[in-house]
Amino acid sequence: MATDVQTTPDLAVLETYRRWGHLAADLDPLGRLVPAPNEALLEVAEAPGADFARRAYCGTLTVEAAHIPEARKRRWIAERMEAEPAAVHRQAVLSGLVRAETFEQFLGARYLGTKRFSLEGVTALVPYLQETFEAGAEQEVVQMVVAMSHRGRLNVMLNVIGRKPEELLAGFEDVDPKSVLGGGDVKYHLGATGEHHARNGKVVKLHLASNPSHLEAVDPVVVGRVRAKQTRWRHDHGQDGRNKIIPILLHGDAAFAGQGIVAETLNLASLDGYDVGGTIHVVVNNLIGFTTEPHALWSWRFSTDVAKRLPIPIFHVNGEDPDAVARVARIAFEYRQTFGSDVVVDLIGYRRHGHNEGDDPTTIQPRLYREINARPRLWELYAERVGLAAEGRALADAFRAELDVAQKTAAGLSKKPKMAHAPDYWKGFHGGFLKASDEVDTGIDAARIAALAGPLTTIPDGFHPHKTVARLAEQRAKMAAGEAPIDFGMGEHLAFASLVAAGVPVRLSGQDCRRATFSQRHAVWIDIEDEHTLTPLQHVAPGQALFEVYDSCLSEAAVMGFEYGFSRDYPEALVMWEAQFGDFVNGAQIIIDQFLAAAEDKWGLLSGLVLLLPHGFEGQGPEHSSARIERFLQLAAEENLQVCQPSNAAQYFHLLRRQALRKWRKPLVVFTPKSMLRAKEAASTLDDLARPRFQNVLADASVSSPRRVLIATGKILHELRRERAARKADDVAIVGLEQLYPFPEAELKAELARLGDYREVVWVQEEPANMGAHDYVRPRLERLTKNGRLRTVKRAASASPATGSAKAHAHEQKTLLGLAFTELGAGKKG
Repeated sequence: MATDVQTTPDLAVLETYRRWGHLAADLDPLGRLVPAPNEALLEVAEAPGADFARRAYCGTLTVEAAHIPEARKRRWIAERMEAEPAAVHRQAVLSGLVRAETFEQFLGARYLGTKRFSLEGVTALVPYLQETFEAGAEQEVVQMVVAMSHRGRLNVMLNVIGRKPEELLAGFEDVDPKSVLGGGDVKYHLGATGEHHARNGKVVKLHLASNPSHLEAVDPVVVGRVRAKQTRWRHDHGQDGRNKIIPILLHGDAAFAGQGIVAETLNLASLDGYDVGGTIHVVVNNLIGFTTEPHALWSWRFSTDVAKRLPIPIFHVNGEDPDAVARVARIAFEYRQTFGSDVVVDLIGYRRHGHNEGDDPTTIQPRLYREINARPRLWELYAERVGLAAEGRALADAFRAELDVAQKTAAGLSKKPKMAHAPDYWKGFHGGFLKASDEVDTGIDAARIAALAGPLTTIPDGFHPHKTVARLAEQRAKMAAGEAPIDFGMGEHLAFASLVAAGVPVRLSGQDCRRATFSQRHAVWIDIEDEHTLTPLQHVAPGQALFEVYDSCLSEAAVMGFEYGFSRDYPEALVMWEAQFGDFVNGAQIIIDQFLAAAEDKWGLLSGLVLLLPHGFEGQGPEHSSARIERFLQLAAEENLQVCQPSNAAQYFHLLRRQALRKWRKPLVVFTPKSMLRAKEAASTLDDLARPRFQNVLADASVSSPRRVLIATGKILHELRRERAARKADDVAIVGLEQLYPFPEAELKAELARLGDYREVVWVQEEPANMGAHDYVRPRLERLTKNGRLRTVKRAASASPATGSAKAHAHEQKTLLGLAFTELGAGKKG
């Protein structure tokens, strides 16, 4: 440590400032964060060497690290905080500040009152990021992936990522609205790709991820994308990619404190299936959220206190000390690289304007904004402080001239946003509408099934399985040999095995998904003597693709967001997220709405993520019945999603293989069974697995010229068939609708035509009338039925999905099945 022996405090004094110095630090340019009373600091304030400790921890840069249990990490941080600050490249810092503030002033003057969500007040973010990229270039980082919400986004796109100014200004000119009718997004939500050309000649690739107004929803998405890129790096280069591709998440202060997905994402940091070697979190802190001040936004001094749940350092820096900002950028980056840990930087400034440029903040904070309006621009303050005033003015004049030219060019450009160039690994995959040429055969013959099943059903010598697992392996061996029907668990295993053997990576995560909620999977075997594990799907064939399965933390939004992100940068993989129960998907609704359903339309971004959602009314109560089919169907348009409910093991097998092998990349929502996982009616044969493809519609070949046709999806299909057999209702056909969206109109029309002159068609569902597929399928079936002869059978509309009484459920289900077979007369509707 570079200290003077005569002024070095004793260890007790130094430890006091290391622990509590952040409470007295000079962090807020406007003085709103007054020093917090602290007895420990007062007791040592006059102790020998206390001045040195105050300079280290009570200036414009400080740190909270006492909650980190590892002494070596605390020591590393202390050495850098207490050392003489390294020299800063002040011309580079000044250039970043000048460009950041000049751009905002230009937009404010030329597009008065237009929303841009200005960065002014925290423009030190630009040199912070630039210095981080410089540090990355020195350590041969390949790419940094950045997430941020709307504030300052245009500035970062221009001055950090490297978008051309005329492309950004075209969004303000709005000269070609027809190009984005019904789609696209506002300019401050779009992503961007660029490069940082460092002073040492190295180049770091940069990507800013697209993000909706749901401020922090992008956090797990970017971390998942980085994990995919790191996995790809390891596969391509045979070495760890965690120090090559790095995530940087930029947060707002109010959102960091207030939005639960931040805490969920932080919790992923060191978990086996989600670790990326550390994320750099930067809180772009203007000490206000919309119109609300800190006392109503978080419960203690800093918005970053939520990060104390992890043993990671939290640096706080005054945004009007650009040298300190550049210094902490390097410290934070080096800490992440050294320890493979998350790190938080709290960049504290203010917001020069209202929440947006059409908002008047003086109605809520009049005194605050009088002071802000009188405050000089940061680049001017900094240039005077470091003796570069003339250079700063020259930089500002030159950049304004550049923006003038760019505006003239922008007026002739289309407003249609320039989508980021897709990486090479997306070649061959596409979105848009499904074409006939996209279809692939997914069947596998019995000989191939037997070969794949061997490693899945063989217990190695010396491995001591649980008796349940041993019995399962024996049963699955019989299934593969054709001696027993194939259930859902074996159908899934065979689908996975066939894919990894063919070079298609498979990744699955979710709560307890290694065993699975209903114990149907057991993808990981555990030795009962020493608890070492065996994953048979990782030993299917020599040179096979990666198979990963992870029990996730108790999170839906962050984990689904992570897997969505992974799928974005591993399009050739089958990537799946499984809900413990289907209704748990509710906890990730923002990820579904803003990313899975809309990303292609808004940003031109594709994903093949699969959601596995156990669904079925079985007397288990409202929270364990419904995966909310109706919500997904409401989101479905322009073939943005696939919504399917396979009713047997072979259909599930073909569906998973189809998703992986087709080059058409759309999210797939699968409503999977619970009680039907092992039911004989839902089991399949080897011949079923050899069938060419998934069937969107299951025809009923057992009935000819029926008087009535029942159409249903999922579990109730099997119950209807049992009821038909019990009633000997041989004149009733039962047709399965296995794919709900895109709606298989042609296949269903053909099946109805084949069935002949039926009296009526009945849609049957076990969900209440205001739930399930009812409102979606009814108008579509009405178009297909003769003379509108359609009626529907369902539970009465309800505010809650299902009863909590098993006996009430059984009574309802019996009534439902009875109504499906009751003659109500031709032409009646219901």
